[in-house]
Amino acid sequence: MPFADIVRKGDAERLWTGQSLLIEPHSALAHAAGAGARIPMGTSVALMPLRHPLQAALQARSLAALTGQPFVAGFGTGPEPFVRSLRAQGYTSPLTAVREYTTIVRDLLAGDMVGLAGEYFAMGGALPPMKTPPVEVGLGVLRPRMAELAGELADVAITWLAPPHYLAETIVPALARGAERAGRPRPRVAAVVHVSLDGPQRDHENTVLAAVQAHLQAPHYADMLGRAGIDVDSQDLRRTATRLIGTGTAAVGGADDILRAVTAYREAGADEVVLSTIGMQALEGTHASLDALGALIAAQRSVR
Repeated sequence: MPFADIVRKGDAERLWTGQSLLIEPHSALAHAAGAGARIPMGTSVALMPLRHPLQAALQARSLAALTGQPFVAGFGTGPEPFVRSLRAQGYTSPLTAVREYTTIVRDLLAGDMVGLAGEYFAMGGALPPMKTPPVEVGLGVLRPRMAELAGELADVAITWLAPPHYLAETIVPALARGAERAGRPRPRVAAVVHVSLDGPQRDHENTVLAAVQAHLQAPHYADMLGRAGIDVDSQDLRRTATRLIGTGTAAVGGADDILRAVTAYREAGADEVVLSTIGMQALEGTHASLDALGALIAAQRSVR
């Protein structure tokens, strides 16, 4: 609830949560809504193998109804071993799986009758009509082909560990190509940025690594970072964290340093910058996250 209060007070635009296997994120957000958090929310990203697209659409629409605010339903495939552990086999074509899933969710949210028997997902029917605030469909994007697909289908493209220069030079142009091909506006961009604020005994490399260690070991993230000119050293992930800091991919330092990093992401094409304090949270607890966000809010107010 203290994180929700930041949004409620107007110091941030939206409360985001990633996928969790501790407390299911939609349940957590519904709890927050029931406790009085009538605020915009979003998932970055809910993993597709965990829920049928009908359930995904229903959960997203439910949260829009419960909060009375717009909701961003962000989705992603998840790492291949995770997909295989749930389905007995991975997605041979992740692009096809995402296209099918997103199409079903989007059409259900639009109130349409869906009839799709795809390679990975099938749906026949519709959700009962219900008026709610808007639900935007988001897609996690790392590489150009997924970004082009998001340009065709999504309302929001959500990035994770994408450096500002890669966002500007690769992701945004790919989104534009996909949108132009589909004859629709380019999706807006929400960039998740990991932050580590200066503090006593706080090691920025360790903090960033705590946030992204699992991602750095996943081949699709390593490939994306390699395309962006950031080599992932699987034998020395701390060195890779140093590279993330040096390229402005992670935002560390004093409050002014972090705000400058946010500005760089906005200049690169991010319409919304999501500040992730998960590294500090993992190593030091909730108080560290809240203290850091409080300092950033105060610094932002001082420059308005």
